[in-house]
Amino acid sequence: MNESLGRIALNLLLTSSLSMFAATAQAGDIKVMSDSPLEPALTRVVDLYRQQTHNQVSLVFDPSPVVKKRIEDGEAADVVIVQPDFAEGLTKAGKASAGDRPIIAHVGVGLGNRTDSPTYDISTVEKLKSTLLGANLIVFNRVKSGQAFESALERLGIAETLKPRIVRTTPNGIFEPVLKGKGNDMVAGTIPLIATTPGIKLLGPLPGDLQSTLTYTAVIMATTTQRDTAEGFIQFLTSQQAREAFAANGAK
Repeated sequence: MNESLGRIALNLLLTSSLSMFAATAQAGDIKVMSDSPLEPALTRVVDLYRQQTHNQVSLVFDPSPVVKKRIEDGEAADVVIVQPDFAEGLTKAGKASAGDRPIIAHVGVGLGNRTDSPTYDISTVEKLKSTLLGANLIVFNRVKSGQAFESALERLGIAETLKPRIVRTTPNGIFEPVLKGKGNDMVAGTIPLIATTPGIKLLGPLPGDLQSTLTYTAVIMATTTQRDTAEGFIQFLTSQQAREAFAANGAK
């Protein structure tokens, strides 16, 4: 009887230990929702974070307006990385915690075309203008990076001339018309996405003061159950190591 009771006690102890281990292992798991242009850079930064902390991070990418709506519609997350005005909106709605919202990265706007198309020099305002005037199709989105490019066209004085050749799409739809095109087609958008999209090559950033950068901030969600891990993750995003990884992947 004593031996049987001993086995039961041992099994209970092992079960309890395993449950505690599982709970501990899961305690470091967080879900991060981020604006799409950061995907190439943030994925590599998160790889570094996982290696150093052994915490798991589930990444979800969508444009900032979509991330904000998904959160407002009830989707749960621990950390959200979006443009500051969207973070402010989430805070005012009670979805994100008030407090510091560190800036973690800046992303510039660039121009690209198909990999089988000619490579153009757009390093000066005049060279960019000439390249755009020679395009058959120019595709860009309807949100912030597209608005920045639209402003650049207006400043160049060629917005009306190019109007019949312009296609505006959703942020995730800018590459398809160029990839399916046959002419001298251009895509304007955030540099990391242009540089990492198969079939597309980056011609370069918009030159000089035509350049406009998108700023990204990280905010903790009000309903997170992993506040300590979420705070530690944001601290890592602002570290020198993370900044170097961001910069190496097009986000400075």
